[in-house]
Amino acid sequence: MSERLPLTIVSGADYARREAVIAEASAAFLAAQPANAKIAAILEGLPSGNFLLPTSPQVFVHRIAPGCFCCIGNLTMRVTLNRVLRQKIQHLYLSVASTEHLDNIRQTLKLPPYDQLLLEVSFICL
Repeated sequence: MSERLPLTIVSGADYARREAVIAEASAAFLAAQPANAKIAAILEGLPSGNFLLPTSPQVFVHRIAPGCFCCIGNLTMRVTLNRVLRQKIQHLYLSVASTEHLDNIRQTLKLPPYDQLLLEVSFICL
């Protein structure tokens, strides 16, 4: 089995604040990595016009319309997550609007195949 991918879950506050926190954290992470390192971010919600975390050769950004991942059956999250995990990235950030159902999301991420692919290393609640 290959090494599990570090995962940071950011929840709460508004979309812009979550994206700003991920932009700052990912910049710090990439600064400490080799030049070819890559990260991905799955962001729940839609920006108000400013993209604080622009897509680049090192940063893959996937924006998902607002809606609780677990309440809509996890389908959107699973499809996007499966696509992201095919990319050769070194860290994954997951932005979730509400802290209300974080336990359900964490439980989903502990199920196969994610339990073998992801390692939750940090959790940021705003």
